[in-house]
Amino acid sequence: MSSTAVERKSMRWVVDPGTTAVEFEVKTFWGLMTVRGRFERFAGSYEYGSNGESITLTIEADSLDTGHATRDRHLRSDDFFHVVRHPHVWFTSTRIDHVSDGTLQVEGRLQAAGRVVPLTFTAALRAIADGFEIEATTTLDQRRLGMSSGRLGMIRPPVTLHVRARLAPAGEPGA
Repeated sequence: MSSTAVERKSMRWVVDPGTTAVEFEVKTFWGLMTVRGRFERFAGSYEYGSNGESITLTIEADSLDTGHATRDRHLRSDDFFHVVRHPHVWFTSTRIDHVSDGTLQVEGRLQAAGRVVPLTFTAALRAIADGFEIEATTTLDQRRLGMSSGRLGMIRPPVTLHVRARLAPAGEPGA
């Protein structure tokens, strides 16, 4: 059998929520203060097979936590995430290139607050135990998602997004 006839075996790893962090930070008070937060509920996967590789991340938008209840309610409002109408934030890769050993160039679409924007970022991929850890940091002007700059333009773009995900084997796709 020729090597072109051998199909690449599909493998899928899923995010371990107990050892994964999905975080953000943004400058406010005209850049004098940094607000940091995280999302508490999310799911995701890294998959490769005959159709290539893909990364997905689904976040429950109402699970955001900055440690300040009033600010969190405002971030969940229609000024920002509008969680009533748009309860999830999604990232789906459209292309993944291996640029060097353990470094990926990822292109994809981020959907939040009813809008979709393209994202391109570098990610580090490391083998650990029986899975992987993938870590990426990128920035985004939140106004592209229709999100407010706050009263008097107090919130300064860009927001920094950081994900450090531990991925465990999920078995065969569809299992």
